[in-house]
Amino acid sequence: MKIKFYQVDAFANSAFEGNPAAISPLDEWLDDEVMQKIAMENNLSETAFFVKTDDVYELRWFTPKKEVNLCGHATLASAYVIFNYLDYEKESIVFHSKSGPLYVSKLNNLIRLDFPSEAPIECETPKEIIEAFSEVPVQVLKATDYIVVYKDGTDLTKFKPDLQALKNLDLRGVCITTIHNKYDFVSRFFAPNYGIDEDSVTGSAYTQLTPYWAKIMNKTTFTSKQLSSRGGELKCELDGDRVYISGKAVCCIVGEMTI
Repeated sequence: MKIKFYQVDAFANSAFEGNPAAISPLDEWLDDEVMQKIAMENNLSETAFFVKTDDVYELRWFTPKKEVNLCGHATLASAYVIFNYLDYEKESIVFHSKSGPLYVSKLNNLIRLDFPSEAPIECETPKEIIEAFSEVPVQVLKATDYIVVYKDGTDLTKFKPDLQALKNLDLRGVCITTIHNKYDFVSRFFAPNYGIDEDSVTGSAYTQLTPYWAKIMNKTTFTSKQLSSRGGELKCELDGDRVYISGKAVCCIVGEMTI
């Protein structure tokens, strides 16, 4: 059996930037175990599979270790494949997912994700975060992930976190963030329990970061950069209980996997 796949760099202005995702369109669902093995074989932070049903697409995402309920960059990458490779003529796509309906549209030269907002709630700082980063943050909040806020202008690239300490936390991952002199805010994201020591660009984290910074800065539109080694730029907007996350994408590989 042959499975078509596309490797797409999401939130990237050119190849080898942003976050690579493997995207496989399917006629019908494979067994969960098979999809997990494919994701492990791809060894990217996310592998996405989708199946077209009537006018919508059922979409699922797998890390090398487990399935996740929401992934931004692989959703953008999936939309890029549909828009550019599958003879899709509409300007918008509806995905059905474990996080509910997700809406994706073309916006000028960008692809815009329309995701549910998830405002994080302030919490006590877990000792594991202090152990991992060796610097006390200004504030820690939690939603799907821990949002760790450092003082304005902190150089986030200096941190080399203790990943074992982060593995002892109870949420999906840890996102560190601060205000920046070029962008409204910057971030880095770590999810070692999901097989992702550091994620290149984490679209779903911006469903938490955007409402947080909207409250702090008293505005609703932002430019942001994730400061991974590959780097990735995003435009974010808070609109009520929705967050719009926009970026570009580039396809680097088109191929087939034999299983």
